[in-house]
Order: sequence, then structure tokens, then C-alpha cells
Amino acid sequence: MPSFVSHASLTHGWLPLLVQLLAFVTLCFAIGRRSRQWSFRRLPWALAVGVACAAGLYWYITSLGIAGNPAPVRLWIWTALGGFSVSVLILGWRGSHWRRRGTAVLAVPLCALCALLMMNLWVGYFPTVYVAWHKFTVGKVPDEVDRWTVTAMQLKGIRPARGVVVPVSTGSKESGFAHRAELVYLPPAWFASNPPPQLPTIMMIGSQLNTPADWIWAGNAKATIDKYAAAHDGNAPVLVFVDATGSFNNDTECVNGSHGNASAHLTKDVVPYVVSNFGVSPKPQNWGIVGWSMGGTCAVQLATRHPNLFSAFVDIAGDLSPNIGSKDQTIAKLYGGDEGKWAEFDPSTVMQQYGRYHGLSGLFEIPGTAAACNAPGPGVPRDARANPEGQDIAAGTLCETAQQHGIDAEVRALLGLHDWGFANESFADSLPWIAGKLATPGAKTASNPSGTGSPQNPGSAAASPPAAPTP
Repeated sequence: MPSFVSHASLTHGWLPLLVQLLAFVTLCFAIGRRSRQWSFRRLPWALAVGVACAAGLYWYITSLGIAGNPAPVRLWIWTALGGFSVSVLILGWRGSHWRRRGTAVLAVPLCALCALLMMNLWVGYFPTVYVAWHKFTVGKVPDEVDRWTVTAMQLKGIRPARGVVVPVSTGSKESGFAHRAELVYLPPAWFASNPPPQLPTIMMIGSQLNTPADWIWAGNAKATIDKYAAAHDGNAPVLVFVDATGSFNNDTECVNGSHGNASAHLTKDVVPYVVSNFGVSPKPQNWGIVGWSMGGTCAVQLATRHPNLFSAFVDIAGDLSPNIGSKDQTIAKLYGGDEGKWAEFDPSTVMQQYGRYHGLSGLFEIPGTAAACNAPGPGVPRDARANPEGQDIAAGTLCETAQQHGIDAEVRALLGLHDWGFANESFADSLPWIAGKLATPGAKTASNPSGTGSPQNPGSAAASPPAAPTP
């Protein structure tokens, strides 16, 4: 594949425009000049089917409760044109010349492709042709190796130039949570000795609709962490790309509820597995969480409920509380009607009931321009387009509550929208911060302006962490 095609953007630029133009011209030829009877009796039915397809997709997306910016108008237009093209193909097949039939057949996948491009424009799932092509054809993420290869490299003293990614099966013995294969990133420094050094670890959690590899494909996390490691003599945190949902559209919000015991899986299955299988530091001072969208909500909830496991979190455009709609809808659908469960996993309630934290730090990254711990406070303009569902307000509220309870917390605003492109930029921005908080070798120790303590070096003595709230 030519480089100018493989590196072409799927979210902007010439390629999406070219595909849309081609689809529109093909559809126009498929319709062509028809009889008066066809135009008045069949064309309205084709239009009605197209509108119904757009309405059906709108209803489905709304029912999922996906957070983020409103979908682009062109998504609904191309969805409608997709349904319309199918109807034109079926209703206009009889009596049509073979050339018109051919263009009608071609118009259907082209309109569908345009609708998918508009969906991708909305969420930024596939940034380039290269990412989309390799995800669907190769399957493996960049620098993916199996566990046996990692062991062989370690025994032979082979230190790779870049970090490697290992598929793992963390099990579900403690949680009973059915999940997909997860991934562990090992930086070059992990191969420096046998047994490996006790490096810090970051749990990476994606958005509501996800696969464990999304942070690598859509969020560019592999390239970001490799760049960090290259600048720090191969040192970087170990990353574990977890499965917090069990399937692509199972919205667990990382709680223990009717959609599965996701919280128990992440804390009772994943953490012990990574410690025992990869020799990372078992100390909470060296464990953190980075989450995007739903994952951002998860990061706050997990860290505040389990300060005996984690000492730092990055919430990238998360919500105020785990939710799949209103509070009543969340209690009914996510917690099976158990109102006590809502309070158990609501971060604000958790922090208020816990009391005062020691040694826990949090960073909230939001799209927009306003950045304050109580953002957007009086007189601070909101960027409503970047935060259509109030993620900036959620970050400011949670940050303020966190500071009141001894958590070293801050809010940062970056230009962008609620999409994977913003997750990419935010991870690159927050990585030095959380690497310092977790005492990554060679990292600059992040400041603690609220005086809640500093991170411990891996292997150093540390006071016993406070007990976590009941899991």
C-alpha cells in the first residue's frame, strides 16, 4: 500500500472527502432518469426507508447513552442515504439496464462506508488507514509477542529497542467476570535483569464501546510510552490494557453490578496476576490508573475505593459518577434496583465516607479552555462544545471534593473534543505526571502542592496504606 494512502487520515483531509464524493456521484447515476410512475410510486418509499434507517440508528445510539459530542449531521445523512441506496437497488432492479444495476450495487457499500467514516469522524476510533487496515488484517498490535518469547528474551538477556506487548489471560477466579484477552506492555528496562526490576504499573481503561487494544490502536498509547521510554534509558511504567466490559457494548462502568463484577475483576484478578507473572512492584505507591471517557469515571472510582491498591489516577473526560442514564435508570439497570450499590460506587460519596486520604493523587484532563479545580467556577467561561455532557463540571466538582479529603488533585484543560484523538493527547500530556507520581526510575517526581505525601521508590520502605472501603 502506498505510504500516502496508508498514512492518510480517516478523520479529516482528502480521503474522507473523496469517498463521499464518489459515493454521491455513484448514487446519482444509480437513480438516473426513471419513468414518471417509478418516481412517484417507488422513489417516496426509498426515501422513507432511508429516513427510517437514520432514525433507527439515532434511537440505538441514544439508548446506549454514549457520552461525548453530538454526532455529526453527516452521519445521519449518510445513514439515510445508505438505506435509500438499498431501496433503490431493490425497487429499481426490475427493468433496469445492467449498467444501472451495477452502479446501484456499488452505491450500497459506498454509502455504508461513508456512514462508517462519519461514525469514525465522531469518535476518532481509526485515525489513519494504516491503523484500520492492520487491525482488521493483521490483528496483532505493534510489537506483540507471546509469553514464551518474552521468557526466552529475558533468559538470553535480550533487551529490545522498544517495549513489547504480551497478550495475557488474567483469569476470573475471584470475580467470575467473563472477559476477553488483555494486554501487558513491558518497557525495555523490564528486560534488564532476571528476575525483572519491580517497575511501577499503570492500569489502562478505555471508553464504553471498547476492546482491550483500543488504547494502542485508537489512543496511540504504544507509541507514546515507547517515546517516553526512549527518553528515559528504557525506563517506563508497565502498562496493563484491561478488559473492563467483557464485550464491545457491555457498559459495566467498572462496578460490581448486573452487567458483571468488573470492579472485582480489575482489583482482585488483574492486579495480583500482573504482580505474580511480571514481577512488578506490588506496592500501591507504584500502581496507578489512566482512564478515558467511561474509563476516566472508572479511574476515580477505583482509586478512591482502593487506596490500598493505587496511589495515582488520571481521569480523562470522565463523568461525575458511574452511570447509564439518570440516577434512577442507573440504579435500575446497572445495580439491579439496589440503591445502596449506587452510593457504594459513587466517587463523591466514597470520598466523603472514607474521610482523609494519604498519598493519593489525581489528575483530571478535560477538553476545552477552562482549567481550575472547581472549573468552571463563577466568571469562568465553559467550552460547551468540547464538554456537551458536562465533563468539565464533573472534573471540577470531583477535584474540589478530592482536595477537601486530602487527595493531591488538579485539573488540566487541553484543546480538543470528546474523542480518541483527545485521549491520545491527554495520555501524552499526563504520562510524565503519573510516571513521576509512581516513582518510575529516571522520572521527575511530581510536586505535591497539597502536602499529601510523595511517591515511594520501588522497593523502598513505606508506611502501610490505609484500608480501603468495602469492595
